[in-house]
Amino acid sequence: MSRERSNVLRMRTPEGVEFSLCIASPVLRLVAMTVDWAAVSAAWSVVAGLLMILATLSVDVARMLEIAAFFVLSQGYRIAAEWKWNGQTLGKRLLGLRVVDSEGRRLTFEQVVIRNLLRFADVLPGAYLLGGASALLSPKGQRLGDIAAGTLVVRVQSFAAPDLGRALSSGKYNSLRGQVPVVARLRQAVPREAALVAVQALSRRGELEAGARLELFGELAAYFRGVTRVPAELTDGLSDEQFVRNVVDVIYVSR
Repeated sequence: MSRERSNVLRMRTPEGVEFSLCIASPVLRLVAMTVDWAAVSAAWSVVAGLLMILATLSVDVARMLEIAAFFVLSQGYRIAAEWKWNGQTLGKRLLGLRVVDSEGRRLTFEQVVIRNLLRFADVLPGAYLLGGASALLSPKGQRLGDIAAGTLVVRVQSFAAPDLGRALSSGKYNSLRGQVPVVARLRQAVPREAALVAVQALSRRGELEAGARLELFGELAAYFRGVTRVPAELTDGLSDEQFVRNVVDVIYVSR
């Protein structure tokens, strides 16, 4: 993985799959954060109005609930959104940004929780100075929460639809078709860049020597099995190449 400061980060997963990601600039992240703050503030105005009614009964209880409710709302919104929307909040969706695992793995719920709960450190001593300095100095543009969670924020790139004719020219049966949970996890967990690497490998498989072909598809198959659990009965008797073909088929075609 490249260590120098660059807008483009080239990643190589433990399985050997390489792809590149565009690191989000601090300016875009700040705008996205402002949108999220506006959304939280709008929701909080409603909650605060309800708590004002409770304050007529007990000011101390209302104050305690106010602190707890604001924490749950502000952090819960970001955690729920990033987990549900595969690394995006409302602000990130509007700005075309996404949180991803820094090693190309599937983003886990624990990572989402850690990066958001550590915002209390990033805001110190005020106005996100510590987090902003960390993002500017980090080669991968990571604030403290990202470093602790092993995540980074990237720009969602636009790609032309891949030519699947050559990639899927052989084989019709796909054991993954109809396996809704498995297919859903694959579509959520596999970055578009990694899926395109698989498409390119399938399209050019005839140009590879036998040994290189086996090694390449072995690495791709290991990567796809690493991002989500695939029941053994769905891959029994399949070569790594056929398994990769089936994954590409359910990601792009079988909807």
